[in-house]
Amino acid sequence: MLPCCTHGSPARQAIDVLSEALNRHSTQISGERVIHSIFNLIIDTAATILAGLLLLRFWMQAVRVRPPVALGQFIFRLTDWLVLPLRKLLPGVGGYDWPSLIGAFIVLLVSTAIQLGVRSAFVVNAWLLMSLLALVHAIAYGLIGLIIIEVILSWVNPSAPIAPVVRALTEPLLRPFRRMLPSIGGIDLSPILAFLTLRILVFVAESVLLGLY
Repeated sequence: MLPCCTHGSPARQAIDVLSEALNRHSTQISGERVIHSIFNLIIDTAATILAGLLLLRFWMQAVRVRPPVALGQFIFRLTDWLVLPLRKLLPGVGGYDWPSLIGAFIVLLVSTAIQLGVRSAFVVNAWLLMSLLALVHAIAYGLIGLIIIEVILSWVNPSAPIAPVVRALTEPLLRPFRRMLPSIGGIDLSPILAFLTLRILVFVAESVLLGLY
C-alpha cells in the first residue's frame, strides 16, 4: 500500500507555503492597484479642477463677462502662475486669452502623462490623443455644467447674485438654439438642444480620436 500524504507531510507543507506566498503576492498586487487608483484619482481631480478654471477664465474673456470680485480673484490667483508666463510666449490673438486655453491643455497633458506613467503604459500617440480627448471632455462638460446651473437658477432663484454671470456665460451658446426653437408655453427648450448638441460633439470627437489610435 502506498503511503498517503498527511497534513504534516513535506508535499503538503510545500503546497501550504506556496499558497501562502501566492496569497501575499496577490494581496501586495491588490494593494498596489488600490494605491495607484487613489493616486490617479487625486491627480485627475486636481487636473480637472485646474483645467476647468483655466477654461472658465478663457470663456469669460471670450464673451466679455466680468465675474464677481471674489470669484475673479479666486480664479486668477489659482491660474496666474501658468497663464502669465504663457502670455510672454503666446500673446493674445484676436482678442482671445489663448494662454488660458493652452494652459488647460498643458495641465491635461501633464496629468495624462503621470497617469500613463504610473500604469507603465506611456505611449506618445496614446498620450497626445488621450490628452486632446480630455480637453474636449473638459470643454463640453464644462459648458453642460454651466447650462445646468443656468436652468436651476432660472427655476429656483433667478435673482441670485451669480445668476447674471451664469446667464452671460451661457447666452452665446443658447442664443442660436433660441432662434431655431422659440419658447413653448413660456418654457425655454434651448438648453435641451444645446445639451444634445454638445453630447453629439463629444461622441463624434471620441469616435474620431479613438479611430486615429
